[in-house]
Amino acid sequence: MIRLVTRIIPLLLSLLLSCPWAGGKELKILYWNIQNGMWSDQGNGYDNFVAFVSEVDPDICIWCEAESRYITGSDKKLMVSEGQYLPWNWDLLAARYGHDYTLICGKRDGFPQVITSKYPIKIVKRITGNGDDIIVVHGSGWAKVDLGKGKELNIVTLHTYPFKYAYGAKDKKESEAAHGGDYFRAAEMQYICSQTIGSVPGAAAQLWLMAGDFNAISRVDNFHYGLDESDPAFLVHDYIKQNTPYVDLVEHFHKGEFCKSTQSGRRIDMVYATPALLKRVRSAEYLHEGFPAAERDSSMRQFCHPSDHYPVLVLLKM
Repeated sequence: MIRLVTRIIPLLLSLLLSCPWAGGKELKILYWNIQNGMWSDQGNGYDNFVAFVSEVDPDICIWCEAESRYITGSDKKLMVSEGQYLPWNWDLLAARYGHDYTLICGKRDGFPQVITSKYPIKIVKRITGNGDDIIVVHGSGWAKVDLGKGKELNIVTLHTYPFKYAYGAKDKKESEAAHGGDYFRAAEMQYICSQTIGSVPGAAAQLWLMAGDFNAISRVDNFHYGLDESDPAFLVHDYIKQNTPYVDLVEHFHKGEFCKSTQSGRRIDMVYATPALLKRVRSAEYLHEGFPAAERDSSMRQFCHPSDHYPVLVLLKM
């Protein structure tokens, strides 16, 4: 009997460790600024986009610029009456790649962020500003994803102001020279953090993720940019690193390596996580090859195919 038990126990342990659920549930999160609601593929019925997402098979997607804005193949504005498909039909589009839950998370103008998921989502707060001296131009959002078994993932989405001059500046050249855009973005970032992770005691020990197009570079990449260390271009990410528990996931997994997130060669799309979530993260990678490979449109240089940004894929074990 003793010999039989000593043989069975190692066998059971081997079987247990070989089970796909033995090391915890795998969770994939995909973030991507899809440029004007995936303008590049809307004329194709989003077939290439759906095929790409289906192949990656993420559990949660965070889409930036998730609204149809232009007529296919042109830079002419698209109206609802002309068949504007997104963001109003994200539920139909998401169902094609296996997501049953959708949420317009942050929206103030025509550049919303949308979350789609295999798990239930609920909105906590949509953030557009205080109605006085702070305007979050493209909006921001705070949502919670129910992962089951009592686990909730807080997701903050954002897309900060993109220009070098301040929002509403009367003299754009003067404002640009004074780094007006950098200071405006920093004010947006401070407000977004104060309304989300900064409003929750003990957030560092909770599961939080913040993802978006920050339209700002990070000081950790200055070995690549070579700017003066006092440059206001670093204000947005300096604030996050100095005033929140967030960790830059791509920097964490690629220390000393520059990883571009845009076709123009900058890294402005980030995914941040709290230390509690970081313990579960296994990788964070920009996807530069295959469908996401960015190429400028030959006739409209302001647009790319499929986007002027690259997606970020984060892999976790829960």
